[in-house]
Amino acid sequence: MKKSYLIICGKLFDGIREELQPHMEILVEGNKIVSTGRNLSRPKEVEIIDLGHLTVTPGMIDAHVHGNLMRWQETDNILFQSEGYSTLAFLHTAQRCLERGFTTIRCNGMGPGGYGIVDVREVISRGLFPAARMNVGAHMLGGPGMPGDMSMYASTNEPLSDFMQIKTIGSGRDFFRDQVRREVKYGTDFIKIFLSGSFLSPDGGPEISYLDDEELEIIIRTAHDLGKPVTAHVYPPRMMKKLLEFGIDGMEHGALMDEETARTFEKQDTYLVPTFSPFQDVIEGNDELVDMNTEDSRMKLRKYAPQLRESREIIRGSQIRLGFGSDFCAVHQPYESWYEYRSWMRSGMGAFRTLKAATSVNAGILRMDHLIGTIEPGKLADISGWHRDLMEDCDALSECDFVMKDGNVYPAGNTVVDEYTV
Repeated sequence: MKKSYLIICGKLFDGIREELQPHMEILVEGNKIVSTGRNLSRPKEVEIIDLGHLTVTPGMIDAHVHGNLMRWQETDNILFQSEGYSTLAFLHTAQRCLERGFTTIRCNGMGPGGYGIVDVREVISRGLFPAARMNVGAHMLGGPGMPGDMSMYASTNEPLSDFMQIKTIGSGRDFFRDQVRREVKYGTDFIKIFLSGSFLSPDGGPEISYLDDEELEIIIRTAHDLGKPVTAHVYPPRMMKKLLEFGIDGMEHGALMDEETARTFEKQDTYLVPTFSPFQDVIEGNDELVDMNTEDSRMKLRKYAPQLRESREIIRGSQIRLGFGSDFCAVHQPYESWYEYRSWMRSGMGAFRTLKAATSVNAGILRMDHLIGTIEPGKLADISGWHRDLMEDCDALSECDFVMKDGNVYPAGNTVVDEYTV
């Protein structure tokens, strides 16, 4: 028998309108929203959930999560962790995200070989574990030595490094055509290209390119032929322009954006998940947190700080379709998605643009907007509640008071303290 809930909202952000609607109600039957409005009729045996003291939103979506570590401090040991450990870490991250009001996460593959991340997605979808729904890109496709190539941590030992290199790292059109097909065969939801260098890894920096035009073209074309979207880790405009030329669906970061490239994003309606959080500390001059990064990362963040600030303004002033993604690999834990809300708000993005990015826009990026991202009849009952002021408080998402996913109510809150949160 389907269980029915009538949720009484103090204020409602539905993911569609740029307003907080007072005194709204949501009727849930089974795992679906069946109606919204005021003074709804109440079916027999309906359970009342009074959230009159909260602002109610769709379940939040983080579109850029690296969940293969229990905690970010383990990064230096990632090469020596088993596939089993990485698989458990993905589940741990998804569980912690759900507690925090993020009912869906998009996992950008990272870590050892194998497809344990797909298994985690499946057991969660079957309801076997209370955790955020997962949309997964199992592995990163890139060239040897790129930041996603974890074997580079053993680069002083050539035989060991070659042995540890995962199968999606390589060169040439034929290689990448085959790897896209393998990723799709084993259950990935999207393809992730690692094109440019990184701020957080021991490489030459964000201006370096690890793939040539032929490799990019074959990855994107093969994925599209198989019905899968493609995104890319990328920073400089020259590389973003190339990806736009090849018809990529979207990109991650884009932190060195220029005006010309922004206009092309807008014209083609290509999405960008700008992952503001990893750069927020250097943009704000928070030296204490910047210093928590590695020496190499500190150098690169400070070197590019003026350009990062300028590009942030270009992104903020653009009409690019922006998704909300936290991208934590250092300083913050992978499930502390709320920090991205702080970064957007402190960057002047505005509450409604930020909230829509984390709900309806992200649902579209994940190709799940027929299921999630808004509170309206026919959508899955993914609902979160917050007592802090979402309009003015940049830390409002740090404390979640209510979580429903698929019509089931789960414990909420960010007060869970264990060895993995410090």
